Amino acid sequence: MIPEPALRPAASRGPGLELCHRSRLYLDGGDLVLQTRTRTRRFPTGDGGITRAVFLDLPGDDKERMGPAIGGSWGEVQLQDRDGALVGSFDMEDWLPESPALPKRWVKGEQLLDRTGVAALLKAAAIPLHVVTDRNSSLLASGSRRRGAKPLAPGGDFPLWYWGVRAVAGAAWFALFTVVLFFETTEPWVVLLLAATALVGPVARLVLRAWTRLRLGRCVPVVRERIRPAPVEGTGATVRFCRDTELRVQDRDLVLRVLGGREYWLPLSGPHALTSLVLVRDRMGQPLGVELRGPHDQVRAVFPWRLWFGGGAGADGWSRLRRTTGLTASERKLVGKAPWPKGLLALGVNLLPDSARTARRLSRFPSTIAGLSSTAVMAIGSYFSIVQGGWIEDAHPRAGMAAILAGAVGLVLQAVPYAAHQLRSRLWLDRPAPEQKPTE
Repeated sequence: MIPEPALRPAASRGPGLELCHRSRLYLDGGDLVLQTRTRTRRFPTGDGGITRAVFLDLPGDDKERMGPAIGGSWGEVQLQDRDGALVGSFDMEDWLPESPALPKRWVKGEQLLDRTGVAALLKAAAIPLHVVTDRNSSLLASGSRRRGAKPLAPGGDFPLWYWGVRAVAGAAWFALFTVVLFFETTEPWVVLLLAATALVGPVARLVLRAWTRLRLGRCVPVVRERIRPAPVEGTGATVRFCRDTELRVQDRDLVLRVLGGREYWLPLSGPHALTSLVLVRDRMGQPLGVELRGPHDQVRAVFPWRLWFGGGAGADGWSRLRRTTGLTASERKLVGKAPWPKGLLALGVNLLPDSARTARRLSRFPSTIAGLSSTAVMAIGSYFSIVQGGWIEDAHPRAGMAAILAGAVGLVLQAVPYAAHQLRSRLWLDRPAPEQKPTE
């Protein structure tokens, strides 16, 4: 069993959901241990190893790409030896479970160190922690790096084999496409190879789906209780929301699963664990929602009462949540005219999408960083295979038919999952959830 305090990775879904189950950064026998999907690495502490940590409490630079830029990091922690050489480093957002749900840098400084568990982990390892807000600080590693120093990241959402297959196939397809386009060749072997490389992408995506299902089937945590939403009329809850959303109480974690399959793992044990449940009532005494709090009363998640506990089964769900988590339960009443939650951006506030279209988009199987560009390139590749096959079919009927068939199969492998998702969503999942009568 992994000892606490252990850092949990940022929430993810699809292939990346395995990271929530497996990836941890923790202390074991005097070593910092990084466990990822595929390997475990140890970093000695003390003499000959990590002797200090420096937290650069500044946002990272935005990363450029096709389309909107990717926001910079929430800050970086450098792990250094006695000479100030870099042993390893990691971005804070990689180890903050709710980071995908919060605006960049919404939490920072000591609050961020407490939420992630970094402060508790370094304290347990007896590693002094320095906080700096200047990139030119002398405490930061100035280019010197130990051999083998690498980021201590939980791992990528997509496995390396998928990136490798897509990269090789994509490079080969673009090279062959260039040959066909500029040299106007109709050699059957070139057309067949072009069609084969275009088919790799759709097949790899289908294999990734099966691989994800198989790998997640091996991750079977001990679940003590499942609490599902009990919405009342007027909340806009759908069949999909009630089916996909749940709170899962496990031996060492409280897991919030939201629409699309994304899971947020919050610790129930250790110095950075959740501490309390607070029932918030309005000025008339009616329940508004529940705040899930962590160290120093930081609000980690918010659950609107009418959405989670207001329906027929809500009272039972609220009782089971208090009993199985073992968290301290209390109540507070709003005073004045302040709404709830006021200016509070926390996990769980906006679980319902603004439209059925948004719900369908969020619940699709996740794509790579290229997004729709990757899908468009695959579709163009399959279409081009059909066109090229038609050009050579008269002179080389077998090769032409094979290229046409490969292109058609590629288009089918892309269209069928999308069409099935759309039909199932429109006919069933995006319909309003059955009404539940409010509870007292």
